[in-house]
Amino acid sequence: MALKTYKPTTPAQRQLVLVDRSGLYKGKPIKALTEGKNSTGGRNNLGRITTRFRGGGHKKAYRTVDFKRARHDAPATVERIEYDPNRTGFIALIKYKDGEQAYILAPQRLGIGDTIVAGDHVDVKPGNAMPLGNIPVGTIVHNIELKIGKGGQLARSAGTYAQIVGRDGEYIILRLNSTEQRLVHGRCMATIGAVSNPDHMNTTIGKAGRVRWKGRMPHNRGITMNPVDHPHGGRTKGGGHPVTPWGFPTKGKKTRKNKSTGKFIIASRHARKKTQ
Repeated sequence: MALKTYKPTTPAQRQLVLVDRSGLYKGKPIKALTEGKNSTGGRNNLGRITTRFRGGGHKKAYRTVDFKRARHDAPATVERIEYDPNRTGFIALIKYKDGEQAYILAPQRLGIGDTIVAGDHVDVKPGNAMPLGNIPVGTIVHNIELKIGKGGQLARSAGTYAQIVGRDGEYIILRLNSTEQRLVHGRCMATIGAVSNPDHMNTTIGKAGRVRWKGRMPHNRGITMNPVDHPHGGRTKGGGHPVTPWGFPTKGKKTRKNKSTGKFIIASRHARKKTQ
């Protein structure tokens, strides 16, 4: 979809650039496929703030999206493409022949009336899903499982995708948008195509209030605080390396500690930085 600008009747509208969603469905979502969503305000079950600068925001209903695509060899027709406030990409309402409805992530070039299907051996076209081991090398995929049957976890946000670049026994080599290459089991499901709404990255918020609507509060820099509140506080940092409020280095230091899955990463996204 194209980008949309506004007449500069206010300073905010002069800067505002949004995605034109005029082609999307304008009604409410299917009630049976939605559930309530409570705002946490960045607090955990003990009431303590674990994520700072979260609060407020518009009320949302969570759309239950089928990330597993477990109904194999059951064709479904795309009823409509909808906006989802809980994610950056769009979602598609599909209807199976027995009348069952479901939401899936809408890939690019998927239109109303198209037929999609999930299975072990299906056509390589946007919206169809099958195991990675059965998809040809070079294909663009999204909504990729990391564990067999768990549901898609990789490449789910607007415009993202991964490319199949090779095979290694039972595993498939994927190249992600971050340039990382990793191994994923060939029996893990993936959907053909790239996620819809690639223009999301080109939007401009325009004003602080629009960020508040999304549940984001103003973010305070550490250097504007007092020394008691942040290591950068009091403007006496003295050339020290940037750290978090709790003293952990930021801006470049590796923090990944999951050694059990590190063996599946065969080309780190950080390798490019070392060569430059």
